[in-house]
Amino acid sequence: MPLLRFKSKRRAVVSVAAVAAVLLAGGLTMAFTSGGGLPSGQSYLNGNQAAIVYKDGYRPLVPGFSGTTLTGAAVRSSAYRGKLLVLNFWGSWCSPCQAEAPTLAALSAKYSSDGVAFLGVDLEDTNVNAEAFDQEYGIKYPSISDPGGQVAQAIGSAVLVTDPPTTLVIDQTGHLAGVIRGTADYSVLNSMLSEVAG
Repeated sequence: MPLLRFKSKRRAVVSVAAVAAVLLAGGLTMAFTSGGGLPSGQSYLNGNQAAIVYKDGYRPLVPGFSGTTLTGAAVRSSAYRGKLLVLNFWGSWCSPCQAEAPTLAALSAKYSSDGVAFLGVDLEDTNVNAEAFDQEYGIKYPSISDPGGQVAQAIGSAVLVTDPPTTLVIDQTGHLAGVIRGTADYSVLNSMLSEVAG
């Protein structure tokens, strides 16, 4: 049920102007590829239609956002400039989020010394449940407590996030470099990070 509540909130805040902004942001034009698929500058990662990579020059700027972590610390997206950022939208109540948690824990540990940061955005949740989730799955990176979906709203001009789990890869300059909709598979997210990091 929480998933439906999150979707309805998103519908209420997404206006025609926001949709138009998404289409115009960061080079997302109506110039589609000859195959009639993705807009120019985007491609599926290894043919996986749930994972999209944006080429340099076609990456929309992700608007700044801020929030408070599960432990009460203030966090701002600007603090992650200069690093590759994996931004994962999740909830402890979301079974696909539970399925991908070991992948995120493993890859955050693997890339911790390579200038790659991980940040969660916990949706429609309580801090008690979210902290128990992190402990159960060995998640060491912070998550913003975002029961109302404010982070998804803030970045809506770059990418629409309507369902958890959704994982974004944001490059060192704050531009959207990749999106995985649905459960983040280890090999898919690892390949995306390798490709974006160059």
